Amino acid sequence: MSVHCQQSPVLAGSITLAVLGAMTLYFGEPSGYGKHAGSPTMAAHLPAGAAWFLQELPSFVVPLGMLVWQPRALFGPPATVLLGLFCAHYFHRTFVYSVLTRGRPFPTVVLFKGFVFCMGNGFLQGYYLTYCAEYPAEWYTDIRFILGVFLFILGMGINIHSDYILRQLRKPGEVTYKIPQGGLFTYVSGANFLGEIIEWMGYALATWSLPALAFAFFTLCFLGLRAFHHHRFYLKIFEDYPKFRKALIPFVF
Repeated sequence: MSVHCQQSPVLAGSITLAVLGAMTLYFGEPSGYGKHAGSPTMAAHLPAGAAWFLQELPSFVVPLGMLVWQPRALFGPPATVLLGLFCAHYFHRTFVYSVLTRGRPFPTVVLFKGFVFCMGNGFLQGYYLTYCAEYPAEWYTDIRFILGVFLFILGMGINIHSDYILRQLRKPGEVTYKIPQGGLFTYVSGANFLGEIIEWMGYALATWSLPALAFAFFTLCFLGLRAFHHHRFYLKIFEDYPKFRKALIPFVF
């Protein structure tokens, strides 16, 4: 039985993402993991690797399931490529980043919230590209697709390289914080966050879709705020922290 696009879940999901992003900025508090987590003895925690794997997994499995198994009346090659980019990001986050991370124990409450978010967003992005998106055959040569994919790959590269720099700051088992150096960390405290923001802005441009735009806005709000709190954290604990370094945007903010 074929499934046809229903605009109501697309619109509702996109509005929900935008509202969540706006609420993140309004309340102004960082999510309670990593540098901003409480004491591991105060609440249930999981090892960082296991937590990241479980949290990110739905964002890979749900759209991949739609890509492979669901009937696709409107599905075309450009949408296949675009959904493949989304899955590629979350393949890395689920199966590579989770193995390599040396982060602090992860609160299960935050894990649950992240799991629900990834489930919903994975469904929204997958549903739109599987059942709703209609791209002309020449979309591959459209400037929006070309520039968007370029920004996606650039942002993903920045994100992965910045995560590598952060991992090298600690030996296995260490929990102390050090000043990150190199790459975009030369200019901003949240180089890894900046990379992911660029990535999803590029994805929104390449897909030219409301769900991807809403996700990019949420990412900007959530990770932008986190970069601000990271920057403030570094300034507080390191007297020799580079004063010219900004939180998220080089030379600006």
